[in-house]
Amino acid sequence: MTALPEAERIARLRLARTEKIGPVTFSQLIQKFGTAVDAIDRLPDLVKRSGRSAYRVPSVDDVTPELERGHAYGARLLVLGDAAYPARLAAIDPPPPVLWTKGRTDLLNTEAVAIVGARIASAGGIRIARSLAQDLGQHHYTVVSGLARGIDTAAHLGSLETGTVAVLGGGVDDIYPPENADLHARIGTEGCIVSESPMGARAQARDFPRRNRIISGLSRGTVVVEAELKSGSLITARLAAEQGRDVFAVPGSPLDPRTRGTNDLLRQGAILCEGIEDIERAFTTLRTLFEPSVTPSFEPANEDCAPDLLEQIAALLSPVPTPTDEIARALGVSASVVAGALLELSLTDRASLLPGGLVASA
Repeated sequence: MTALPEAERIARLRLARTEKIGPVTFSQLIQKFGTAVDAIDRLPDLVKRSGRSAYRVPSVDDVTPELERGHAYGARLLVLGDAAYPARLAAIDPPPPVLWTKGRTDLLNTEAVAIVGARIASAGGIRIARSLAQDLGQHHYTVVSGLARGIDTAAHLGSLETGTVAVLGGGVDDIYPPENADLHARIGTEGCIVSESPMGARAQARDFPRRNRIISGLSRGTVVVEAELKSGSLITARLAAEQGRDVFAVPGSPLDPRTRGTNDLLRQGAILCEGIEDIERAFTTLRTLFEPSVTPSFEPANEDCAPDLLEQIAALLSPVPTPTDEIARALGVSASVVAGALLELSLTDRASLLPGGLVASA
C-alpha cells in the first residue's frame, strides 16, 4: 500500500472534524473525489448546488492543536488509508475515518477477541472474564475491551502480559474511571489505547455506541460476560453480528438480572461460551450463527443530480431508514445518481446517511 502524503492525512483529519460529516458521508466524499484534499476544495460548490450556504471546514491551523497535543502525549494518528490502519476495522461499514492510538499499534492487526460485560459485575463474572482473557492470550489472541469498570477491567488485567487493546469513548488521554489510572497507563505502554474522539475529549453518552462498533470491528468475535437486558454490551453484540463476526455469550443463572442479557443472546443464536475451547471450536469449525444484516453499501457518489430530481429524492425520504436501491428503483435512475443526491442532501441537513446502505430524513 502506498503511503498517503502528509497533506492528505491532515486533510482527512480536517474532513473528519467537520461538523455534519460523519463516517458514512466521509466515505462517500472520498469515493466521489478520490482524496480529502479534493473533497475539501469541492465541498463549497457541492453544498451550494443544494441551495444552502457553505459551511466551514476546519483549517490546518484549527487541527494543529489536536495534532500537537497528540504528539506531546506520545499518541499516534491513524487515518483511513494508512498502511497501519487496522485491516479488520477498515472492512466494517463504515469504518472510522481517523483513530488516535497510544502504545503498540501492531496489536491492532492481530487476531483479536473482544470481552465485554457488566460494569457492576459479580465476583464470578470477574473471575470468568479474567481467566478467559488469560487463556485467549496464551492461545495468541489479543483481547479487546472498553476499559470500563467490572468485566472490561478484568479482561484487560487478564491479558496485559499477552496483548490487550482498550477502546475509549473519550480521547486516548481521557482516564475513566479514575481508579483505572494505573491500568490506563500500563495499557498505553504494554498494550494499545484507541479512540476516534479528538485528543482531550471527555466521553459523552453519544460516544459509546461509536466506541462499541470499534471494539467489535477490531475483533474476530465478541464474548459477553454478564449483561442486563438493554445494556451497552448487548449493543456491542448486535454490532458484532451486523459486522459478520461471531457472538459468544457466557450463560448465567436466571435469578441474576446481570445474566438475563447473555441468556437472551443464547436464545437468539449466540454461541455458548464456557471457555477457550468454545471460541476455538467456533473459529475452526463453525460459521457465524448470528446472520449479519445483508444490506447493500452505498454506490460511489460519482454522478451529479439535476435539481428537480434532487427534490424528488428528498420527497421520498422518511424517518424510517430506507435502502438506497429502493429509491433508485422507485425513480428509475441509477444507484450512483441517487448516491450523489443523498450526499448533497446530507451535507445540507436534509438526509442522514446510515451504515448498511440506508438513508433517512434528517
